[in-house]
Amino acid sequence: MKSIAPIFLSVLVFFACQNEKKETGYVLTGTLKNIADSSVVYLATQNEKMDSAFVVGEKFTMKGKVDAPTHVYISIKDSENFGALWLENSPMTITAEDGKFREAVITGSKTQKDNDLLKGKLTALGKVADSLVSILRDENTEKSLWDSTYAEYQANNDLQQEIQRGFIKENPQSLVSAYILKVYKSTWGKDTTELLFTPMPEAVKNTEDGQSIARFIELSVNPQIGDKYVDFEMENVAGEKVKLSDIKGKYVLVDFWASWCGPCRQENPNLVKTYNNFHDKGFEVLGVSFDQKKEPWLKAIEKDELPWEQITDLMAWECEAGVIYNVNAIPDNILIDEEGTIIARGLRGEKLDEKLEELFNKAS
Repeated sequence: MKSIAPIFLSVLVFFACQNEKKETGYVLTGTLKNIADSSVVYLATQNEKMDSAFVVGEKFTMKGKVDAPTHVYISIKDSENFGALWLENSPMTITAEDGKFREAVITGSKTQKDNDLLKGKLTALGKVADSLVSILRDENTEKSLWDSTYAEYQANNDLQQEIQRGFIKENPQSLVSAYILKVYKSTWGKDTTELLFTPMPEAVKNTEDGQSIARFIELSVNPQIGDKYVDFEMENVAGEKVKLSDIKGKYVLVDFWASWCGPCRQENPNLVKTYNNFHDKGFEVLGVSFDQKKEPWLKAIEKDELPWEQITDLMAWECEAGVIYNVNAIPDNILIDEEGTIIARGLRGEKLDEKLEELFNKAS
């Protein structure tokens, strides 16, 4: 009997260790200077909220668990305080100040260290970009200054992307590299994306970001003006499968939009007028939504009184049609003629009306 006790204790210790291991998650402790008591701190991914806490004495604590290191956003409810961090299942700290959340100091995350390494290379350029944006947004900026500033802003942006591509090449094993490549995949195009993705280890390729990149490489075609359209299929509001090739007209506009996209919703009344003016002549529209939830999509269609066929796969930026056509911003659209050739892209408002007027006048 004496020999049983040590064995029994060993079993208890084993299960205690197992339980402790299962319960391991993140503990995020924050110090938020000049943030009032009872303010609500949120953590969220790009698509949904995942945690929240109250600020008490400029401090807060959050506890939880993530399946893998996750890029999340931190914000204060009803304020402009907004930043980002890599959340991991470990003790972490964040120190930030009101109005300066993007400059927060974060510890306890290995992936965050990678992120900070890249951030250090971009900080100076980011400050320059901010100053240029303030000039571009100033309504009193003269056109000549606006044009030169915009050119400078574009050059700055190109340099930042060059640095990011360099980081990915030097750090293919980093989750930060996969995240950046996922964000810029449609901007950089299939060839560059595949070149940067290939050296990444399988562990990175099998992450959610890695799978998104692989899907882009598989599906992306990015047909240009003068090319034949590439077909795709999604469900309409009734749950029926509809293909682009099912939409018949002399000219078909594929409209990429979403219920949550402000500029898209502002453009919808203009497109309704265009549709009503040219539909009888042979103009058709196919709406392709980048929504992720069906209810807001259906409500937006009803509220904006959109009369044309609408389809979606509820995959947001992973929308199959968006991946095929390299859509990296919405609203966007492509105009296809009766022969299936893409003849224009990104026409809205008066420009779309003028193009259709020209096309139908030629046909008459």
